[in-house]
Amino acid sequence: MSVQLNLNKRQQYVLWATVRYYIATAEPVGSKTLVDEYNLKVSPATIRNAMGNLEKAGLLYQPHTSAGRVPSDSGYRIYVDRMITPSETLSREMELALRDRLNWNNWTLEALMRGAAQILATLSGYIALITWPQTSTARLMHLQLVQIEPNKIVMVVVTDSYHTQSVMVDVPPPPENEDADPDLLESELQILSNFLNSQLRGQSLTALSELNWSDLGREFEHYAESIGQWLAELARKAHTPATTGIFISGLAEVLRQPEFSELNQVQTLVQLLEEEQEQLWPLIFESPALESSGRRVNVRIGAENLLEPIRTCTLVSSTYHRGSTPIGSVGVLGPTRMMYENAIASVEAAADYLSAALS
Repeated sequence: MSVQLNLNKRQQYVLWATVRYYIATAEPVGSKTLVDEYNLKVSPATIRNAMGNLEKAGLLYQPHTSAGRVPSDSGYRIYVDRMITPSETLSREMELALRDRLNWNNWTLEALMRGAAQILATLSGYIALITWPQTSTARLMHLQLVQIEPNKIVMVVVTDSYHTQSVMVDVPPPPENEDADPDLLESELQILSNFLNSQLRGQSLTALSELNWSDLGREFEHYAESIGQWLAELARKAHTPATTGIFISGLAEVLRQPEFSELNQVQTLVQLLEEEQEQLWPLIFESPALESSGRRVNVRIGAENLLEPIRTCTLVSSTYHRGSTPIGSVGVLGPTRMMYENAIASVEAAADYLSAALS
């Protein structure tokens, strides 16, 4: 969302200075304050006139009569879209912290994601949100068929996002006039596992049910129908939206901000983050919106957020990828009075790091 307004240079500078000062202090800003703080070579009356025009345009407002002015959501939007660039210093700091503190050789994926969320929260100063890689985009890394009962087989699949999927199936009957031999079956299952790994490694789980198995070798013919059923079940599971985990860090620090002084607001926000993540997930993981706009980072300010508990917050998010496919998301959530340069830079750096690491 972008606000289209033509502001002259003085109005642009006054808006920039007002936003900067309010972010730093959380105090309504007056014209004399801007003149003193930014050493402006004009009178307070001139600045007051510019602030009045910005208020008429809906970019500033007075929270109380005779008080100074504060930025509106539209004012923040112009500030973000036209007046800032992400902090290169924080981007480098974020990249180094992730590289130095995360251990991809020995940690589980869950530990890595949790660690990345903690680093992002610490360096940005806001609530960090990182989603699990999505199974609908996962590709098969390894498959194993295991007999667990005389008439039952489990097919276990490990994906390149380090998730496991499993399907339990009945063993196909042996060819006519042959007795079932457990040792032979185990040997055949290992051969079949090796064959399937050679044929399927790197395939998307959601595409498995569409493969043509008519050219299976004669030695696997009596398994062919079952294989198709197994893979169709795996594809169905991959298509089914799982409740995605969101790793959250930094909540305590952000709730100390004056914007969260009301108990009811804090309770609804905590409930959303801890118990209703399925509502929050679509706002964070929205790769189509990012791809169509050409932007790497999405910034939702105030009322641009559809969920009531965060309509006084800003959500900054980006997707991380495997190759060119978005598989998860990184975000920070904080008051609209946030250091946007730092928030955008930290999210961008974290998404780039995860994309490189998971690829």
